[in-house]
Amino acid sequence: MPSPTLLSIVESPTHPDFSGAYRRLGFNETRVGSIRKAISQLKSQAPDFVVAEFFYGYGNNYAGVNISNLDVFLYSLQRFAPAARVIVMVDKTERRYVDPLNEILPLHAVLQHPVRGQAMEDLLKASLSPHPGA
Repeated sequence: MPSPTLLSIVESPTHPDFSGAYRRLGFNETRVGSIRKAISQLKSQAPDFVVAEFFYGYGNNYAGVNISNLDVFLYSLQRFAPAARVIVMVDKTERRYVDPLNEILPLHAVLQHPVRGQAMEDLLKASLSPHPGA
């Protein structure tokens, strides 16, 4: 069975580095620094998991139509990797804005900052375990 793939979208210095946890769990991580690069990556490889930070689009930061930095990416994910499980990290002050993203593509998990390495590792470990009755 091939190793699961994980796409890390690291757009800010506040994004925790979980590369060690990903390696311990056997993930092949691809790291990109922008949504544009993440969308390009989707076209060549559909990830099993995506980890990204959520940034709310105050005012017209994201053309006024989008909720956040992730909208366009999630629409692309629908097309290129609809089975990918998306884990979103968000600041407490912006948590209330995340739920509408589920209308684009259901999110696998939402973790509130500060996100600890053990929390991410536990979530991924549980996500890889076969579900009872599966």
